[in-house]
Amino acid sequence: MPNPKELTRAEVVHAADKFRWTRKGAKWTVIVGERELPARPLVLEAAGVPPNDPTNSHQAVEILRRLGFETRYVREQAEMRANEAVDSLEPGDGLGSILEIASAATNEVPEDDWDRVPSDLSVNVDHYLYGSKKTGK
Repeated sequence: MPNPKELTRAEVVHAADKFRWTRKGAKWTVIVGERELPARPLVLEAAGVPPNDPTNSHQAVEILRRLGFETRYVREQAEMRANEAVDSLEPGDGLGSILEIASAATNEVPEDDWDRVPSDLSVNVDHYLYGSKKTGK
């Protein structure tokens, strides 16, 4: 049986051309051509080994990096998108301090709705949200 550590770049590219993946949730992905594919399943497919092969995701990523492929971690992708969103915000986009944001939000609530807020809400927030036993007052 082939060893995933002995894969060549050509074998990975060939496997990627035929690779179909319908599951979601791969933490590590690899860019092959214009496709983003799950790293470990692609390495196992390229090596022709069964899915229960002991090669883990980190080993698969290392194999792919050694072969010159770009790999990504899902958390890095989320952080990159968040950073891009923050970077795209310019001062004066209506963003203020957290106090200004909270003040603007609370000003939109009608006065009679504020009268319905329990006076002990800050002390017993878990009671009002989750039904736990009241503490204090």
